[in-house]
Amino acid sequence: MITTSHVTASDGEGLVPVRYGDAGAGATGREIAQQPAMWRQVSADVAARREALDGFLAPLLALGDLRIVLTGAGTSAFAGQLLAPALSGHLHRRVDAVATTDIVSNPRESFAEDVPTLLVSFARSGDSPESVAATRLADRSLRSVHHLIVTCNADGELAQVHGEAERSFVLLMPPQTHDEGFAMTSSFTSMVLATWLALAPDAQSPETVERIAGAGSALLDERADAVAALAAHGYERIVYLGSGPLAALAQESALKVLELSAGAVVSYFDSALGFRHGPKSVVDGQTLAVVYLSNDPYTRQYDEDIALELRQLMGDEHVVVIGARPTERLEGVWTVPGLDAAPDVLVSLAYVLVAQLFALGTSLSLGLTPDHPSPSGQVNRVVKGVTVHPYPEGK
Repeated sequence: MITTSHVTASDGEGLVPVRYGDAGAGATGREIAQQPAMWRQVSADVAARREALDGFLAPLLALGDLRIVLTGAGTSAFAGQLLAPALSGHLHRRVDAVATTDIVSNPRESFAEDVPTLLVSFARSGDSPESVAATRLADRSLRSVHHLIVTCNADGELAQVHGEAERSFVLLMPPQTHDEGFAMTSSFTSMVLATWLALAPDAQSPETVERIAGAGSALLDERADAVAALAAHGYERIVYLGSGPLAALAQESALKVLELSAGAVVSYFDSALGFRHGPKSVVDGQTLAVVYLSNDPYTRQYDEDIALELRQLMGDEHVVVIGARPTERLEGVWTVPGLDAAPDVLVSLAYVLVAQLFALGTSLSLGLTPDHPSPSGQVNRVVKGVTVHPYPEGK
C-alpha cells in the first residue's frame, strides 16, 4: 500500500508535497517535485546565455534550406517528438524528430538529404553509446552540420566532446536535473523547455514560464491524492492519448509507468483519432485511460470525442481527462490553471506531472523501489550492452 508520508522539494516559495512514501523513492519523488523550481532556473539560465545562443543560432535560422533534426534515445527521443511539430509550426520550416537509435543504425536514410542541418541532441547523462555516435555520423554524412547539445550532465561524454567544438553549442540544464532516479522526470521537462525557449524566444511573454511553474506547483499540490488513489486501484493496463505534440507526451507517459512498474503494468499510447483503428481493443475491465486535451480549439474536438466515447465504454471513473480549460462537453476535467492560452508544447510540462506521479505511485503499490525498479539489471539508468559498429569508409 502507498503511505501518506511526504517526499518534498522546494519550489522556490515553499514546499511542494508529493504524497508518497519514500521507501526507495527518495530521488524520484524529489525530482518530480522540484520541476517548477527547475523551470524557473532553466528560464533564467537561457536568458543569461541569450546573446551567445543568438550568435550561434541566428546565422543558421537565416538559411532557407536549413533542416533541424531533434534527436535522443528513449525519453530524450520523445522530447524531440514533442517539440518537432510545435517548432515547425512556429519557425515555418522543416523540423524532424529522428531518434539516435535510428541514426546510428541507419545513418544513410537519416541523412539522405545533404542540406545544412542543425542537429539538436537531447541527453540526460550524455554517456549513452548512441549519443556521441549520432553526432559523429552526422559529421561524416553531411557537408554542413551544426550541433546544439541540450544535456543535464556537464561531465558527460557528449558535453565534453562538443564543449570546445567550433560548430557546437552546449546548453546545460541545472545540475539537479541530472536525475538520480531511474526514470527521466525533471531532465525531460527541463530539456523540452530550454529548447523551446532557445529556438522560439518570441513565442512567449516574460510571464509565461512563471505561469507554467505556478500551474505545475498547483497540480502537484492539488492532484497528488487523486493520483495516489488511482495508482492504488491496481489497474493492469493504462492508455494515454493525445493529439499533435501531445501524442508524443502520451508516449512518454506510457513509458514512465512501464519503466517504474518494471513492466508489470501494460501501457499503451496513441493519438485521439488513431486509437479507434484497432488499438482500442487493448481496453478491458482493468484499464485506466488518460486523455490529454489540446489547447487548439479545432484539435481539442477530437480529444473530447474519444474521451466521451471511452467514458461510455469504460465508465467515467476509469477515464481521466486533463486540460487547461473546462469544456462544455465533458464534466470532471482535471483543469491545469493559468495555461489556457499556452501552446501544447508548454502545457505538456504540467500535464506530464500526472503521468510521473501515477508511475511513481504504481511502482510503490507493487512493492517496487522506483529509484531502482529493475534490481536484476535487465534495464539500466544509462543504457548498457550497445555496440556501435564501425561505419564503412566512403558511406
